Amino acid sequence: MRAIVYTRYGPPEVVQLKEVAKPKPKDNEVLIKVHATTVNRTDCGFRKAEYFAVRVVGGLFKPKNTILGTELAGVVEAIGKDVKTFAVGDKVFGLSTFKFGTHADYVCVPEDKAITPIPINLDFNEAAAVCEGMFLAYNYIKRLDFSTPKKVLVNGASGSIGSATLQLAKYFGAHVTAVCKTSAVELAKSLGADRVIDYTKEDFTKENEQYDAVFDSVGKSSFFKCKHLLKPKAFYTSTELGYMWQNVWLALIAPLMPGKKVLFPIPVDTKEDMFFFKQIIEEGKYKPVIDRTYPLEQILEAYQYVETGEKTGNVVITL
Repeated sequence: MRAIVYTRYGPPEVVQLKEVAKPKPKDNEVLIKVHATTVNRTDCGFRKAEYFAVRVVGGLFKPKNTILGTELAGVVEAIGKDVKTFAVGDKVFGLSTFKFGTHADYVCVPEDKAITPIPINLDFNEAAAVCEGMFLAYNYIKRLDFSTPKKVLVNGASGSIGSATLQLAKYFGAHVTAVCKTSAVELAKSLGADRVIDYTKEDFTKENEQYDAVFDSVGKSSFFKCKHLLKPKAFYTSTELGYMWQNVWLALIAPLMPGKKVLFPIPVDTKEDMFFFKQIIEEGKYKPVIDRTYPLEQILEAYQYVETGEKTGNVVITL
């Protein structure tokens, strides 16, 4: 089968299209023919391995998993003998978060992991483009208690994680201020933002509004710059470690802080979350956001585009 392989850390050019052996499902696994996947920040982060933490997880000197890719949409081609909930021919979507492997024609995923039947109102490209953004965004959003009205700010609201955070916050009834570039202002409004700040014209950290949570989905701000934006018991969270890993250290001491604090939850993908995502998509309360689509053979160009930091939503790879 075709696969995008990397055997050393580095720039986009380290990835190569190769022929590799087709995987065989274990007793508890399904073999999925991948029709669509994505190139996302997780792929870029593990390919570059700039953070030592990535090397601890992914291989100290060279990658343990040589095929990247976390998101998938495709068709079940074979099942292990113990699989009960999937059948050959089922259309599925989901994640292979820590094992990767979706930048290939086929991937094996355990039955009990984060895969479910594809939403009936999405095609393969759209289904692949919602998985990781929703998963990471929900990891932050569910830290809020929505039993009372909430007011949140989403920085980077036009990216994959940011657009998911915006939509999930609106789903739970929050008032959302979205921060994005000029070209994405109308997109943010269409996704439900109550207020939009164009960061090319206004610095959101200089305003006087206060929020129950500030979600920095691009990791370009800091707790200290945003602290005055937080209500007395509100929190700040970011998708990046921050300068000198400050978001990790501040999160570790958060239980000792009585007021404003930093949360940095470790993301865990579950089948239950995927069922929830499928439900709200089928209810028409969540929209995939796709910027560009590339065939597998052009994945190098996809990586290069993602690393410009200018993408809107998701970059899809078709197989």
